[in-house]
Amino acid sequence: MRRHYGLFLSLLVPAFFVLGGYGVVKAQQRTSSTARGKRWSDAATWPDKKVPGKDAVVTIEKDMDVVLDVSPPPLHGLRINGKLSFADKKDLELTTEWILVRGELEIGTEGKPHTRNATITLTNNVPGEDIEAMGDRGIMMMGGTLSLHGTEKNSWTRLAKTTAAGSSTIEVLNPGDWKKGEQIVVASTDFDPHQAEERTISSISGKVITLDQKLQYMHYGEVTFSVDERGEVGMLTRNIRIQASPDADQSFSGGHVMAMVGSTMKVSGVEFFRMGQHENLARYPIHWHLVGDTQGQYIENSAIHDTYSRCVTVHGTNNVRVENNVAYNNVGHCYFLEDGVEHGNQYIGNLGMLTRCNPTRPCNSTNALNGSGAGQNSTDQLIPSDNTASTFWITNPDNTYRGNVSAGSEATGFWIALPEHPTGKFEGTEISAKTWPRRMQLKQFSGNVSHSDVDGLMFDRGTNAQGKFNLGGNSHLPYTDPSDTNSARLESVIQDFTSYKNSGAAIWARGENHVFKGLKLADSGIGYTHAYPGVAPYHGDFTSKVEDSLFVGETGNKGTPKTEAEIAYGRTMPRKDADYPIRGYEYYDFTHHVSNTKFVNFEDNATRKAGAISYLLYTSFPISTNNDVEGLKFENAKPVYFPPQQDRRWSFSGEFGRFSGWNGAVFHDIDGSVGGVPDSYIVIDNGIADDPQHCQIKPDWNAAVCKGDMGRLQIGAAGAGGFGGGGRGGPGRPVAAGGRGGPGAPAAPGAAGAPGAVGGRGGAGGRGGFGGGAPPVVLTRNGRKLSVNGDTTVLAGTEIRAESEAPSLTISLRELDSGSWVLFELPGYSSAATGTAQTSMDALRSAKDTSYYKGDGSLWVKLVSNGGGARPGRGGGTGSSIQVSR
Repeated sequence: MRRHYGLFLSLLVPAFFVLGGYGVVKAQQRTSSTARGKRWSDAATWPDKKVPGKDAVVTIEKDMDVVLDVSPPPLHGLRINGKLSFADKKDLELTTEWILVRGELEIGTEGKPHTRNATITLTNNVPGEDIEAMGDRGIMMMGGTLSLHGTEKNSWTRLAKTTAAGSSTIEVLNPGDWKKGEQIVVASTDFDPHQAEERTISSISGKVITLDQKLQYMHYGEVTFSVDERGEVGMLTRNIRIQASPDADQSFSGGHVMAMVGSTMKVSGVEFFRMGQHENLARYPIHWHLVGDTQGQYIENSAIHDTYSRCVTVHGTNNVRVENNVAYNNVGHCYFLEDGVEHGNQYIGNLGMLTRCNPTRPCNSTNALNGSGAGQNSTDQLIPSDNTASTFWITNPDNTYRGNVSAGSEATGFWIALPEHPTGKFEGTEISAKTWPRRMQLKQFSGNVSHSDVDGLMFDRGTNAQGKFNLGGNSHLPYTDPSDTNSARLESVIQDFTSYKNSGAAIWARGENHVFKGLKLADSGIGYTHAYPGVAPYHGDFTSKVEDSLFVGETGNKGTPKTEAEIAYGRTMPRKDADYPIRGYEYYDFTHHVSNTKFVNFEDNATRKAGAISYLLYTSFPISTNNDVEGLKFENAKPVYFPPQQDRRWSFSGEFGRFSGWNGAVFHDIDGSVGGVPDSYIVIDNGIADDPQHCQIKPDWNAAVCKGDMGRLQIGAAGAGGFGGGGRGGPGRPVAAGGRGGPGAPAAPGAAGAPGAVGGRGGAGGRGGFGGGAPPVVLTRNGRKLSVNGDTTVLAGTEIRAESEAPSLTISLRELDSGSWVLFELPGYSSAATGTAQTSMDALRSAKDTSYYKGDGSLWVKLVSNGGGARPGRGGGTGSSIQVSR
């Protein structure tokens, strides 16, 4: 894939860009050394023997090497075909509308950083200019070199202890080279990212920093229940500053730095302020634009703050290093991989705080808490997903993300938003056709932290070519050869991820062969939910695994309670509805495993219920008996809570009008570490799945611990809504094109996502059909009733009465051992399409194969499992089914 990159890059860049870049290279090779180091202030330096004056358009020719030794009057523009460097003997400021670099602009070097203050201020007194098709108000490189190296090395640290609201001091782990008069920002450690507070250092004594103003909020600084919730403190000041003039605060159109093909950027210790141009594509604070393969280019130890569009953009560029930077109060996706073709880039130890969706209004996000999709149609943003802004926007898995922190976003912390093929400038190209982000293995995602967001890590909702997305739409499954789905499947690993104080979920993911190791998730509405992609004919070995992890319901970080309910409760809450049940791990559809994991502080109280393990509220998609747990530990934690279906306040959407997921919630307790009974099943207490002879009812769990063979029952009107009881690839009609909109509201117009879930895929979890609008079936057992229109969980050997007004019903079993059976009494039905007729109930009960018996006013059916349904170790197949009619 990569060796074709250069060829197709030339097709994407305007001819004058490419020719300009080559011209610069040749010119630099011809540069004379006879005129090096001439002073800007010396009239002899300039061809006309005049020092440039106010509003001049200055050109430094190819054979010129100029040292800026004075702060010149404001310029109209500056073309650097040769070299301009800043003298390091006094503070300097260069003010200009724009700078075009074909040669070299240098402020310090890697070996000798600049020590004095150097400021470049970009003005906009002549709006609307378009310099070489790169816009206005920028430092724009057309094959040139930008070398900016300041002295600052310590970009950010963490609090050493909690700082109370009203305090004017903080204690940090390592202030490094920070000094009096510099600007810092203390990150929010609560649900509200706006609790980040910017202050000036008044003095430093050891690790104690005195601030110019008292803090308004508490900022937590402890490792609590083994979760590191020490708030971050970022340094904003650098001795080299690139900024727009103050008028940008009204226009939201700041400066930008842009490197084109053939250019080189090496930036360290630089402050970018009032940068980025809102609603103006490709005008970002610092931006590698279609540069292709690079070597040794980077931005490190820098600060990007109070910007109007993004932070660091890597577009069509590979092997850039983004390390140890601080971003604060920025609009739109911050650390931004653009089209999905970018690879080999490294994001290491970066901090982002207060990522916002818009300069003037709140987010109109498309997420589980607000799934309307209306925000994707807003016109005051660059791309639709910016209304659900993320601190880290990741569109290609072949990049490294290690030790980064999203410390507060109005929407999303890390968003792994993989398109099927690269989009934007690469859409329709050969390189796009050969690049499959949704089939590529994660290169490295380890040691990252996300807090004070709505969603801490979103590994789902990849966009289509128009930039729109569904609430479900990322069919990620990696292969050794991404172009060949017959090649060996790989695993993608999320390692040592910490997330806390998220009002939505710490992690929401979708895909297969996903492994999460060393998670530490705390203080969030939901800890972890993972969905099967449900769209492709290619299947992984499992959906997800969570291993060696820690879930904490509530830690010592109580936040700063503000609402009446929070003050009464004594701590901040993830949601406005105080009785929302907090849960650690949610089961969803298909095959999920949890092992060697600890749950802490999930106990009921007078305000709300809680549970370490639960299910997605209130999903239509069936929960598989193949889900399992092993080696779990609980400390002050109720192991399970399956909330009963009461109202729709906590439902994502009501998903297609049925709730076969919640009414059959179940998982396999391999070693009994949850319910105390090895090789048992934990099942929702719906009166149908559990059995007094085989189950222990756990009323406060709304669940039962059951021994025996547990599987899935699907029952509903024959042919309704894509009903099917098959295994992998089983029968059923796909849902509406455009992708599954759920869980959540329907898909946004034009949203991405493959063609919807196949009805009746019973394998390893069985999505089944939807049966929307079909008459329900009322199941009765032991005097209890359950209304279903699709799936539920069933215990082998069960006898159930099933009543419906439908003219015919299809009944299916899967995920049961071969030979296991369930017997149904069907009042009003008289014939079965398959099976063996029996002459008595005794004969029916003794039958070894699927059979039926017709009695007075009822049909009795004994449905015997063929072992199908793709349970591991039991073979594949489509399960067993029978159709009955009146």
